[in-house]
This record gives sequence, C-alpha cells and structure tokens, in this order.
Amino acid sequence: MNLIRSHLACILIVFIWSGWITISRYGVHSSLQPADITLLRYSTALICVSPLILRHRWSKFSLHQYLLVGLGIGFPYTMASFYGLWHLKAAHAGVLVNGMLPVFGAIAAWFVLSQKVSKIRYLAIGIIFLANLIMAGGDTFSLGHISGIILLLSAAVFYTIHMVCLKLWHFEWKDVLVTVPVVNVVIFLPLWFFFPSNLFEASSVDIFSQSFYQGIIVNILALMSATYAIKHLGTITVSIYMSVVPVTTALLARVLLGEVLNTFELAGIIACSIGLFIYGQSQIIEARHRSLR
Repeated sequence: MNLIRSHLACILIVFIWSGWITISRYGVHSSLQPADITLLRYSTALICVSPLILRHRWSKFSLHQYLLVGLGIGFPYTMASFYGLWHLKAAHAGVLVNGMLPVFGAIAAWFVLSQKVSKIRYLAIGIIFLANLIMAGGDTFSLGHISGIILLLSAAVFYTIHMVCLKLWHFEWKDVLVTVPVVNVVIFLPLWFFFPSNLFEASSVDIFSQSFYQGIIVNILALMSATYAIKHLGTITVSIYMSVVPVTTALLARVLLGEVLNTFELAGIIACSIGLFIYGQSQIIEARHRSLR
C-alpha cells in the first residue's frame, strides 16, 4: 500500500506542479511582483500550519538541517523560478526546472546517498533529458534567454538539494510542513521590503488565487505528497515523475495561457513518454528479480 500511495502521490505532484508553473507564469505578468507572490506563498502556509508549529519538537533536527530543507524549496527556489518566468514560457520553465531534476537527482543520489542506478535507468534518464531539450526548441538557448536559463537551472539545483536532504535526514511530512513556512517567513519577510512590490495595488482576485494555490495547494498538499513519496521511492524515482511536468505544463499552458505547442514540443512529449515507459519497465523488472532471490 505504501508503494501504491507513493506512486499516486507522485502523480498528484505532477499535476500540482504543472498548475504551479502555469499560475506562476500568469502571476508574474499580473500586477504582483515575484517578491509579492513569494511572500503570499509562505505567509499563507504559515497561517494554515500554525497549530502544528506550536506542537513541533524543534530539537529533532539541527539548525543547518532546517535551513537546507526549508530554503531548498523556499524563497531562493521561488524567486529564481518567478524571475525566470519573466523571460521564458511556462513550458520552457517546466523543461529547465523539472526536466533537469532526473539528471541532478541522479548525480546527487550517487554522490550523497550512494544510490546505485542500473544501466537501463540511465538510458531512460538520458532519453528524458534529451526529450526535454527537444521540447525547449532552438530559440530557448539563445543569448537573449541566458538570464532566464540560469535562473531556472538554479531553481532546479535548489529543489534537488531539498529532495536529497529530505532523504538523507529522514524528514517526515509534518516536519516539512512546519519547516518550510517558518524558515522562509522569518528570513524572507525582512528582505521583501527591499524588492519591488505592488502587493497593495494588486487586485483581490490575484492575491487570493496566488495565496490559495501557492500557499495551500503547493506548499502544503504538494509538500506532503513529495515528502511521503521521497521517503518510500527515493529521490531518483520522484525526480523521474517530476520530469513529466514539462509535458503536462505545455498542455496546460496551451489551454490556459494560449501558448501554442510547436513541433519541438510535440516531439519532446513523445520522447519523454518513451523514456518514462522504459524507466517504469526497468522498475518492474528489478522488482521481479528481487522477488525471485
């Protein structure tokens, strides 16, 4: 049951993260500034989990562990993503952030967690990586987009650090729920005053929609699901699931934002599906081998 629930949690994460990229792309082109959306995200989450904060045993982890877990999926990640979305489409953000997670995740799992990966899984990761590059298209990696590329790749590195630390230090979902908002509100709130802001001029619809999705759906529901899945499946498998996000983001951005799917993106979707199928089959084969031992 834990295995089934973990895979279901990963599927939920894919859809939530696709929606997050799409609504964030919309948000940064509204009157709200990236710092405003970041503040709304973590302050809303903090209010929602405040009863858990009082009951949490803070001596459970050290300060540097709280900081790395909290900031890995915290304001450095969101600010890099939001400013990157100013320069690139939602589909391209999905490629550069989530599409790179299998690569970064495999590297980190090998060096930090000593997780071994079979050759067929490396093949699947390679296909998914190439599929995401195809989806990006030729113009994405032009000099005019270099700042957006660097920002979004930085976001992928931050998220990889978060996932590895969860697995390394055995954080439970309740630990993550209180760690992320507390760490980020305490550190980011003073910094918010130094960033451009239109929070008090923004419409109530923009404020509510960003607060609800960013603070509750992403920072509570998705974090719970991700922590549970990483505990039972590991960082590499969860990273593979996250690499589906570019596909679902491209489709969602087509429907909600009118971002047209070009030939590169359609080819990337097909290649990504092939890579995911190979990775899934490798898991089934390895599970059968273990059961026969």
